[in-house]
Amino acid sequence: MAPNATETTSLVKGNNEDEENFKKLKAYQPWAFFVTFGGYFMAHFSRKCYSTVKQQLQETAGYNPLILSEMDTVFMGTYAAGNIISGKLGDTFNPTTVLAIGLFGSGICLFLINISLWFDFLSFSMTLGNFFIIAVYFLFGFFQSTGGPVGTAVMGNWFCDKKSIESRGLIFGLWTCHQYCGDITAALCTAFVLGAGLDYWWAILVPAVTNFAWGFLTMRLIADPADIGIITPEVKIRLEKLKAKQAQGSNVVDEGPAPITYAAALRIPMVAQYAFAFGFFKLTNYVLFFWLPYFLGKHFDPVTANLIASLYSVGMMPGGIIVGYVSDLFGGRRASVIGVFMSALFVFLFVFSLKSEELTAIPLLIMLGVMGILVGGPNNIITSAVAADLASHPSVRGNNKSLGTVTGLINGCGSITASIGLLAVGPLQSVFGWGSVWLFLMGCTFTGTALMGSKIKDELFPSNDGYAEVEANLAV
Repeated sequence: MAPNATETTSLVKGNNEDEENFKKLKAYQPWAFFVTFGGYFMAHFSRKCYSTVKQQLQETAGYNPLILSEMDTVFMGTYAAGNIISGKLGDTFNPTTVLAIGLFGSGICLFLINISLWFDFLSFSMTLGNFFIIAVYFLFGFFQSTGGPVGTAVMGNWFCDKKSIESRGLIFGLWTCHQYCGDITAALCTAFVLGAGLDYWWAILVPAVTNFAWGFLTMRLIADPADIGIITPEVKIRLEKLKAKQAQGSNVVDEGPAPITYAAALRIPMVAQYAFAFGFFKLTNYVLFFWLPYFLGKHFDPVTANLIASLYSVGMMPGGIIVGYVSDLFGGRRASVIGVFMSALFVFLFVFSLKSEELTAIPLLIMLGVMGILVGGPNNIITSAVAADLASHPSVRGNNKSLGTVTGLINGCGSITASIGLLAVGPLQSVFGWGSVWLFLMGCTFTGTALMGSKIKDELFPSNDGYAEVEANLAV
């Protein structure tokens, strides 16, 4: 290797190879989509399978409801912190390795839970059994956090050509269906296990095995086109910046993009605002997801209540696709589209605050299905396409080691805000009734949208600088 050569030196080739680079890039994109989709699918498959056998964990294994609740709390805390840490790790080290560790670690945690069930740790010592399963779930949250920020970063690395950027909303909208596919598969898996008369712990063992299998598949994933000699637009920009420094007399060599710091990520315009806005949107989603069955159970029988509540989850799946596709049609003006969706949700919540105690099953089915779309769309797009847009800001152009950190910050800060906000729901509905909960969610919706106000204004009334930035993003 020549003096001062690095792993990216071989990428400096003539422009006549652009077409060949483009063909290689497009040929690998479906595989990158499939592997990262499957990785995040496994995350939701794993955590949902556990929640579907909570009743058996209580009645058969002997864990009391308080311990099961503490497991959820511990998981949410480590998952939120893990998102922030994992995003940075994915930008600093090989993303494929980080993703594989997350899958292997998740599989090990689920297997350890099975061991505690097989050998009945609670029968040896109640303290040991409870401590063991909470400690395992503490680690489980960290391992589960890798799929979102790191998977998004890998997707951003591969879907970086002009056509992919123009369709970024639709691409990421389809990609974020992984969570709902994982949740549905978990429910079907548990239904099959219990319906076949198998021990309930099979519902936890199956995702443990599939996580291991997908981890080995993920290890074969190429995280960055540059790793196989494909010159992407980001590489070109980085090399142009390098040449400019060398022309000024600086003695620098191409050592690849340096990982972005948390401080630098927060200095990217709108990252901090989106992180807090996402927290309020995610809080709205959490309240509806966790509390709807409880609220509806006061007015309907359990079967009808769960059926009505499920329409909300069903609506969330196409939400991301719709928001992504519509925002693509409007030139990537995602904040404006999100603002419209949140404004519509505000109206629905207002109706709920007045009439939720009087609505019958059919109107509730329709309203919750629509509300699922209105909530799911923004939530899915902010942590994928919007994060990719923010990581493409001119201040970090040419550095693809920023998307994981940006996504992790948005998702992690959002999860922390949502977890804290959930503490208010119980006291509100107990003291003031459910009308106050809907008013609380209206406030969350308004606050989150207001935090994006400056971005919405810039999209609707762009300055000359705004036009230049849009053109620069589409020119890559």
